[in-house]
Amino acid sequence: MGNNIYTAALMAHNAHPDYKYDLQNATHEHECINPSCGDEMTLKLRVVDGVIEEAAFTGVGCAVSQASADIMAELITGETVEEAKRLSGLFVSMIQGKELTQDEKDDLDEAYELESIGRMPARVKCAELSWRTLDLIIEEGGL
Repeated sequence: MGNNIYTAALMAHNAHPDYKYDLQNATHEHECINPSCGDEMTLKLRVVDGVIEEAAFTGVGCAVSQASADIMAELITGETVEEAKRLSGLFVSMIQGKELTQDEKDDLDEAYELESIGRMPARVKCAELSWRTLDLIIEEGGL
């Protein structure tokens, strides 16, 4: 992967996020702030019968937090809550330096392209912001 955190996936998702909008009929939402850099985000989900039918976010932040949120929303849309929680665990482990199996890398799809951020401690919280917010929604929402 190299040491360049600004991968093609990160740049594309930051410049043209597909999931950055205000989800009107959300069943769950959570606001989060990264105090170390000022990123602010509200993650909204529409969960029906244990499946995340739609995920979207609003807010402001650096390219890493915005792209990571967009990639995450794309990855979890259509997945069960259990699968989203598993994927979030994989992502956070990867960002914190755990080596993933090829199957785990495949499961993360484009999110795996953010792997190099783990070597830049100042940016780890940026990449994790939306994923940790997802975990909070699942935990606090009783999903």
